[in-house]
Amino acid sequence: MTANTSKGIQYPQSTDHTRIWEHLQNLATSADAIIIGNKDVQVFTSSGTWTRPAGAILVDVQVQAGGGGSGGCAATVAGQASCAPGGGGGEYARGIYLPATTGASVAVTVGGGGAGGTAGANSGANGGNSSFGALITANGGVGAQGGTATSTAASLGAGNGGSGGTGGDWRTNGGDGGNGQVVNAVPLKFNNGGNSHLAGVTRASGVAASTTTGFTGYSYGGGGSGPSNGASQSAVAGSPGGPGVVIVTTYTA
Repeated sequence: MTANTSKGIQYPQSTDHTRIWEHLQNLATSADAIIIGNKDVQVFTSSGTWTRPAGAILVDVQVQAGGGGSGGCAATVAGQASCAPGGGGGEYARGIYLPATTGASVAVTVGGGGAGGTAGANSGANGGNSSFGALITANGGVGAQGGTATSTAASLGAGNGGSGGTGGDWRTNGGDGGNGQVVNAVPLKFNNGGNSHLAGVTRASGVAASTTTGFTGYSYGGGGSGPSNGASQSAVAGSPGGPGVVIVTTYTA
């Protein structure tokens, strides 16, 4: 007779008189079922359902939330400027699970990038949360406030990086966006979009004296950078954050 270890490897007992080569064959066959031999990678850029592949041994889940949008800028007159802050990057989380924990299928939610604020001193929207069922949730980056027109020094707070999600083995907060700053009626170019674990910092807008738009946050989960206005310019809209993603890598026999 044979028996199995707690991990499923078969071995002979003292009463088993099967030939040695048959014992070795059984050992190889049973061990083969629990040794990683391949992998299945599913990348979700939109919400859907993950179905567990056959022969799953370990399931590695990465969850990235969407980045926040930057604020919009108000119109200016002579002697004024406006500089909207950048949006925060989305939170990231990761967990490794046994197949019994995930079950046969899991609902996947992918958070979109937050919209940029509409033209004027209007706030950008928060990035969407991403999740892998009830096992992991990562929170989106915070949208930045709008940039008001001013003739004096001003510093407007940027969107915070996403944080406070649940589940997983470890997580990292999204990076904060850059502040919108005006000095002596000149917008200063510090209004970058916050980084995420899977995306770098989105650079700030360009020439100071004219109307300059920001840039869409990088994929995946970067915050949008803010726009700015020099003197006598029209209102300008903010930029959206980068979308989130969920990546599920299943190691199979």
